[in-house]
Amino acid sequence: MKSKDIKFLEIRYLRGPNIWTYRPVIEALVDIGELEDFPSNTIPGFHERLIALLPSLIEHRCSYGERGGFLRRVEEGTWAAHMLEHVTLELQNLAGMPGGFGKARETSTRGVYRVVVRAWHEDVTRSCLYAGRDLLLAAIKDQTFDVAGTVERLADMAERKLLGPSTGCIVEAATAKDRRIPAIRLLATGNLVQLGYGARSRRIWTAETDRTSAIAEGISRDKDLTKTLLKSCGVPVPEGRLVDSAEDAWDAAEDIGLPVVVKPSDGNHARGVFTNLMAREEVESAYAAAVVEGSGVIVERYVRGSEHRLLIVGGKLAAAARGETAKVVGDGQSTIDELIDSQINSDPRRGAAEEFPLDIIALADNPVARLEVSRQGFAPDSVPAAGREVLIVRSGNHTDDVTDLVHPETAATASLAARIVGLDIAGVDLVCEDISQPLDGQRGGIVEVNAGPGLLMHLKPETGQPRPVGRAIVDELFPNGDDGRIPVVGVTGSFGKTTVARLIASLLTLSGRHTGLASSDGLFVHRRCIANGDNANWGGAHRLLMNRAVEAAVFENGTDSILSEGLAYDRCQVGVITNVEAARHFGRYHVETPEQVFTVLRTQVDLVLPTGAAVLNASQPMLVEIAPLCDGEVIFFGLDAALPTLVEHLAQGKRAVFVRNERIVLANGANETEIASLKGIPLTNGGRTDYQIENVLAASGAAWALGIGPEIIRTGLQTFTIA
Repeated sequence: MKSKDIKFLEIRYLRGPNIWTYRPVIEALVDIGELEDFPSNTIPGFHERLIALLPSLIEHRCSYGERGGFLRRVEEGTWAAHMLEHVTLELQNLAGMPGGFGKARETSTRGVYRVVVRAWHEDVTRSCLYAGRDLLLAAIKDQTFDVAGTVERLADMAERKLLGPSTGCIVEAATAKDRRIPAIRLLATGNLVQLGYGARSRRIWTAETDRTSAIAEGISRDKDLTKTLLKSCGVPVPEGRLVDSAEDAWDAAEDIGLPVVVKPSDGNHARGVFTNLMAREEVESAYAAAVVEGSGVIVERYVRGSEHRLLIVGGKLAAAARGETAKVVGDGQSTIDELIDSQINSDPRRGAAEEFPLDIIALADNPVARLEVSRQGFAPDSVPAAGREVLIVRSGNHTDDVTDLVHPETAATASLAARIVGLDIAGVDLVCEDISQPLDGQRGGIVEVNAGPGLLMHLKPETGQPRPVGRAIVDELFPNGDDGRIPVVGVTGSFGKTTVARLIASLLTLSGRHTGLASSDGLFVHRRCIANGDNANWGGAHRLLMNRAVEAAVFENGTDSILSEGLAYDRCQVGVITNVEAARHFGRYHVETPEQVFTVLRTQVDLVLPTGAAVLNASQPMLVEIAPLCDGEVIFFGLDAALPTLVEHLAQGKRAVFVRNERIVLANGANETEIASLKGIPLTNGGRTDYQIENVLAASGAAWALGIGPEIIRTGLQTFTIA
């Protein structure tokens, strides 16, 4: 099998809705060469070798629709391109990207296929595709392949490039079927995400939003200032003060009364926080460690009990978690370090990466844990007696969900603390012995109010139920079912797209909306050109959707752009198809038949929202066939009111736009409104240019679908000219 190979002829990243699916995909043009003559069942031992390399392929259902379906296809005989699709998807799954869409389709060239897989991130999916090819060839040629090392490399790449868990859960909640708020990642890496489009969009960065005040965030970082503000408003906080030396720290401890806590005044993630300190040497040692973690040190009263993290979103309690106490038990042979590794760090939920809910504990890097161990008479290399319990961390990760236990007064106090600091989303840390009781009776208190709190503890608690914190944040950002959408219009077809898009944008502007237009004539915002040249592409549309001044957007979408890039928006209010001349599209991106042209053009109709409309040319049989695929309304247009499609459509009480007696008519069933004479519309050359009349009808139908009234449409048609 040495001569057998799989070659990538071309790889395209379709970063938005496309002919395959609503989601971004990688589309690879793959030449399997001689393997076209060698389906899987003709390669001795291949089935067994593939299973040995990737046993989890058993979960792939494939065309049989049942567990093991894909491997059954392999055993019966299938081709390398189909197997490449499944192997790539499984490598993505093992790297932490579960599920996903996949297809493998022949082209007219023998042995050449289009392999399509869901792309969670372009770089990661490309790497999975290449690794999938190498793994598949190794199985075909009976060669070794390092699956574990490959998956580890891919998982590391995914961790670095994909959204973090906090941002990811918010985006997932926003884009869920019951909200369908669009999401745009504003950077290729990192967690800055825009939810919604244009003027109605909001932005998040992990658990911070565009309403998270910089002043409030600054206050939260200053622990002493936070305590001062909270105390002044009657919120219970532990007594304490800033100190400037180890000696001053001990003086403060004596004034407050032992035990005390020593911590940085502006630290985070509990670094450098020493609790339950009882002796001078402990206080002074803690000061030396805490001072390097921040710009100052606070000594405050030690509050007995467990630490709790209350997540406050928009003034309401969204979730609450209780902190863990980490301990080891001696076996008479292992050191403290070894016991930590075997009894604590062996927990699969612990890791250094953000997606792990629990942290790795290493005494060498954790002065708080070292002090706790030394207070019990041990060093990292000490060997505790068998059965001896050693406390490692008094208060660490918040692992137990206690949301349902929080006393209403305590929840109200935490909410007040967030409002005093000024945070829309806050992680309020409080210490008490019983979270189900008010704080006052147990001398509990709030010790910190944090901006940008981690959400993973609430998504993956050790005990108790996960909480929908992403949904709570989305509901706060977009209340009352708001979907963050502006009117989006997509225009495609074989010709006339540019003119129709420009006319629709002009009508939207005339209606009072600050309108963006991405067309082959340029990129425009409110009639001002901000980029010359062809912008009828993903990049031009993306710029408008990011522009927070844009209140409505019109996009010209050529079939080449749909096939090579995908569309920039997930759904649209109006989708227009001007006309079809199938031969114009043949020979590009492997489009060779009218059926393939149909597949490309239907992409625009597939994206119409249930509350929106498709505006289609009634004289085109292909577009009449596409019409039932629209989730929303269909508005037909045509030059002749007697077109059978128009007659039937109107008989059903639906909307259409047509010409009668040289006048444009908007008809809703039997109700008709004449809006303008063709002779008064410059674009139609006095009613003598049929293709321009169709363009006017298409734009009028789109404007009508957008709720623009007849008077404005009339004025817009009569004043629009092409420069």
